[in-house]
Amino acid sequence: MSEAQRIELAPGYSIATIINGCWQLAPDHGGGPASGEQTLRIFSELLERGFTTFDCADIYAGTEELLGRFRSLLADPDSVQVHTKYVPDRALLSQLSTVDVDNAVERSLRRLKVDRLDLVQFHWWSYDVPGCDLVAERLMHAQQTGKIRLLGVTNFDTPHIRQFIDDGVPIVSLQAQYSLLDRRPEKRMAGFSAASGIHMLSYGALAGGLLSDRYLGAAPPTAMNRSVQKYRLIIEETGGWDELQRLLRRLRIIADKHDTTIASVAARWVLDQGAVAAIILGTGKTSRADEKSALSELELDDEDRHSVAEQLESQPIPRGDMYDLERDPEGPHARIIKTDLRDMAAG
Repeated sequence: MSEAQRIELAPGYSIATIINGCWQLAPDHGGGPASGEQTLRIFSELLERGFTTFDCADIYAGTEELLGRFRSLLADPDSVQVHTKYVPDRALLSQLSTVDVDNAVERSLRRLKVDRLDLVQFHWWSYDVPGCDLVAERLMHAQQTGKIRLLGVTNFDTPHIRQFIDDGVPIVSLQAQYSLLDRRPEKRMAGFSAASGIHMLSYGALAGGLLSDRYLGAAPPTAMNRSVQKYRLIIEETGGWDELQRLLRRLRIIADKHDTTIASVAARWVLDQGAVAAIILGTGKTSRADEKSALSELELDDEDRHSVAEQLESQPIPRGDMYDLERDPEGPHARIIKTDLRDMAAG
């Protein structure tokens, strides 16, 4: 197995700094590979190149099962790290019980074919609905009984993460959207992360592919899946399509200098941010192992960083703290998000 950059999330537990995101393998996110066998070959190639860490979720239908099957075929199942999520349906938040949380943990254990989950990241759709503390306490109980190794959260804002820490919830990581377009984590979370030791696992570094050579000089897309729509809305928060083009042109100059791609420069910039422990890049119909290896080797210099900083000085940051826009029920960001996914991920 090749060496890839790694970081320690907790004593004795290290992960690859480029995590294989598995949301694209779920039917609701594009369907991914045509067969489970193809997926297993993709996973094997990533593992051989040193990209040993995978991100899935209970709501990404079929992904936990695929990763469980993959691990069971390995001579050393512990050579991979699998991060999952607990995302209860918004409609059911007010009805959640400790039994529901326990059942969710058992379901992920069964699907992944493990006795202990490496990292469980939980999400809560509405701060107005009580019960989030119940989930945290029950997941802590599962951790204390050996069913979960580490706890994290996904798409929480800084005040709520601070409250978790104050309440003694042993959070080691936050999964949050962070890119050259979406720099909301810089407002509050980056400083708190450094002070509290919480590691940021960033998704959306390529803004659904919009931060790539494909869109340099191109017109705005008209046919978009929900993922692209999500990031297209973020572009409108940061100055619009013309501002994106200015950013892409600057990234292309840097990419030419390093004989690489706009996507690699954009992803490297996020990975180089002090609060970021790792970035999550999607794994779909191909492994993208070559691109991930090239990204691991890419080093931006002071001139590159200064050039990007010049661009960002005039580029607005989306409003609010992390995931605030997506929680506004009256706003366009929330309207494209599916919050009740139990039927899709049943099993």
